[in-house]
Amino acid sequence: MHDLDLSGLKCPLPVLRTQKALKDLPKGSRIAILTTDPMAALDLPHFCSEHDHLLIDTQQRGPSTLWFLIEK
Repeated sequence: MHDLDLSGLKCPLPVLRTQKALKDLPKGSRIAILTTDPMAALDLPHFCSEHDHLLIDTQQRGPSTLWFLIEK
């Protein structure tokens, strides 16, 4: 599994960086994303559904941190 810390980045950068990271991974790979952007709660699930990626899990980690697990 790959980790991507996107803390401090604002929309649309978390989605763009996620897209770039997934591009280089083989199908079936998983990536864990950490972000402090509240819009990611909407943007990353939408990105996954639009690009045929599987959103496996989403967690609130602390008052302003979100964690996502995505499978390509």
